Amino acid sequence: MPILLLAGGIALTAGTAAGLAPVPALAGGFAAAVLCAVAIRPSLAAYILLGTTPLLVGIDRGRALPVLRPSEAVALLLAAALALRFVITRRVSSHARGAVGLTRIDAAIILLAVTSSVLPLTWMAVRGRSITHEDILYALVLWKFYGIFLIVRFSVRTNRQVSRSLVIILAASALAGCIGILQSLGVGGVSGLLDRYYSPLGQGVLTSGRASSTLGSSFSVADVMTYCLAIATAWLLQGGRHRVVLYALSVVCVLATVASGEFSALIGLAVAAFSVGFVLRRFGRTLLGAAIGAVGAIIVLQPVIQARLAGLDPNSGLPASWADRLSNLRTFFWPQLRGDYNWLTGVRPTAQLPDPSLRLGFVWIESGHTWLLWTGGVAMLIAFFVFLGVAIPAVARVARRRSDAVGVAAVGSFTSLLVMAVLMTFDPHLTLRGGADLSFSLLALALVDQHLSTDRRVAGRPQKPG
Repeated sequence: MPILLLAGGIALTAGTAAGLAPVPALAGGFAAAVLCAVAIRPSLAAYILLGTTPLLVGIDRGRALPVLRPSEAVALLLAAALALRFVITRRVSSHARGAVGLTRIDAAIILLAVTSSVLPLTWMAVRGRSITHEDILYALVLWKFYGIFLIVRFSVRTNRQVSRSLVIILAASALAGCIGILQSLGVGGVSGLLDRYYSPLGQGVLTSGRASSTLGSSFSVADVMTYCLAIATAWLLQGGRHRVVLYALSVVCVLATVASGEFSALIGLAVAAFSVGFVLRRFGRTLLGAAIGAVGAIIVLQPVIQARLAGLDPNSGLPASWADRLSNLRTFFWPQLRGDYNWLTGVRPTAQLPDPSLRLGFVWIESGHTWLLWTGGVAMLIAFFVFLGVAIPAVARVARRRSDAVGVAAVGSFTSLLVMAVLMTFDPHLTLRGGADLSFSLLALALVDQHLSTDRRVAGRPQKPG
């Protein structure tokens, strides 16, 4: 704390003396404080990243900063701080060695990132297609998530730090979930405030009656809450302390997931219940708890449920949004994929096409597997399944072998990967902001090696969530 105050005070004084306005000077002071603190205590990088992401990730590029989203700016600042620490020490310590070495999971993520960026951009150049600014931004998305994965790997190295990270994840996500629940019920001015700062592209188009919260998307809310529910459930099943708090968090997660108003969220909940029960071999308690929670959430959130049921197609019985997305795929995306061997090489990284009839003027790909083929062709589709084939067994082994905080993180990671794999049928959940940030972070936490832990007293036994 003294270091934070000293660094901030020096930067604020220097900025004011240089003629900067108080706000830029204060921002500079904050950045300097973070750089110094993280360089001294690397675990702060993960804590800051995990604590701010659920609250900032929904703010679009250009709303608060001219080029970056606030969440991206925070990630870059933390990456710079960790790099500064490495430069200052000028040696690869035992702390850094475990984070630097590439694993099979690193290789799988890199393969996925290359097939979503370098490969499609190369094919575009070869085939004479113009590469736009949007293509570059979309091509960087998976590299950004790999960067988040590395930030957590570099900064969290002990079981106790993993435990603190999980507490921060649950606390920040629960706050976002509570905001989303209030939003879905139309309480106070929550919806208006969110519409002002967290509406996609600043267009004021947040869907009424659904929880998008500070994540800016009802799909993101459902993903994050489902993953956090898996964490809280695993901690309860592993004998974690503060059980009342964990039960309360589980209730918030279930309510917020249902409040998202997404039919796919219910599928995600079912997959999550199966995942936790399967990996911990406790199907009975997990499925019973999921059923009770879902019924209770449906009763409490009747307005949200009724609004969604009113939107069912009378002919097919399916949600109208599902019929719309299928129509968009057939009209805009599948014809281009079928032509000119585009399914083999991909079309372009930009996953949207203009549609003047829509308020935002664009239509997005609402099918994860179509998005994979559209972006990187068959190579990216294969890379996606390679990633799943490498990551899922790896975290499953950790989840079954360990009953400490690392094991809980592994259960959360296992769940996030299975939920994402299933829901990719509907949307590109692999890169969905908020959900993807948490999924890659949990994957990094699940890979913390026990032999690197300096907190050996807590390894191998259930940990309290705080």
